[in-house]
Amino acid sequence: MRVTQLTLTDFRCYHEVLVEFPPGVTVVVGDNGQGKTSLLEAVGWVATARSFRGVPDAALVRSDCEQAVLRAEVADDGRTQLLEAELHVQARNRVRLNRHPLGRARDLLGLLRVTVFAPDDLQLVKGGPGARRGYLDELLVAITPRYEAARADFERVLKQRNALLRRGLTGEDALPTLAVFDEQLVQAGGELVRGRLGLVDRLTGPVRAAYETIAGEPAEVGTVYEAEWAEGAVPPDASAVGELLRAALAARRQQEIDRGVTLVGPHRDEWRLRVDGLDARTHASQGEQRTLALALRLAGHRVCAEMVGDDPVLLLDDVFSELDPVRAGALVEHLPPGQTLLTTASSLPAGIRAELRLRVADGRLAEVQGE
Repeated sequence: MRVTQLTLTDFRCYHEVLVEFPPGVTVVVGDNGQGKTSLLEAVGWVATARSFRGVPDAALVRSDCEQAVLRAEVADDGRTQLLEAELHVQARNRVRLNRHPLGRARDLLGLLRVTVFAPDDLQLVKGGPGARRGYLDELLVAITPRYEAARADFERVLKQRNALLRRGLTGEDALPTLAVFDEQLVQAGGELVRGRLGLVDRLTGPVRAAYETIAGEPAEVGTVYEAEWAEGAVPPDASAVGELLRAALAARRQQEIDRGVTLVGPHRDEWRLRVDGLDARTHASQGEQRTLALALRLAGHRVCAEMVGDDPVLLLDDVFSELDPVRAGALVEHLPPGQTLLTTASSLPAGIRAELRLRVADGRLAEVQGE
């Protein structure tokens, strides 16, 4: 699976650009703020129908323009598919796959899979639980796209349920409506939690192995999924998730009514990471935290490749500038096979063999020869 061609019109800082990517490594060089990350962001959008920077689609449209157009050719097992997307500032986006309109952008999930390494990956370890939940959910969707529907359903019912609780359950239909939302939360939230639990089981060993590879020495790395609603079970019993969620909603109903917010569900869960038995968020050194963040990305890539039978495209966004020479060298040595697109504002570690080198300045790309 790889991107063979990418065309951007009025996307971020690019007015018009066409790139043909080789199957191996492409290096994009340029100063900060010139458009390096935007190129990777466009490839990431092809895979996920959203920006990996977490911004709305309207922010991807070039200043003073009403729409951006993204076209990508994706090759997979001898078959080439064409994605065309119009991203609008005001109107609804339009997405076509092989010239046929898609009703929802998420219908393109599975066309391409990517693994993104970015400087802010450190927040996966030292940030709050939301960063780690997001990592699990994004990987879950990349492996099994149907979980995007479960995530969307859960987010929808959570928003509706919170709105009802904030209003104070006024009106004769309030309690019956809350009961409906409770069951919808159990169904969508339960599916999401069971998916997370299965993924955590597969990830823990690869995370430990990747950490030891990058650190160059043995370490006791562990992970555990925690949920307040699971009656002390760590991790929760996957077969009992629905029952536990339903019981917790009933037990905390009055507290939720009093506070006007949903207190039960996967939106409050924690995936705890430990190094040598201690919580990595609070007790690991900066170097250990950065090593663990790299290990999470490498492990996720490996698990995704194993489960879908193909390597995702690697997107490395100026990662090496944040690493010391030892970690940078270890990452280069153990980069997975397949297509890799990486950006840098400075020199790269030895061992990077690029098939294509591009220089970007002011949203313009030029091939670099002889570097």
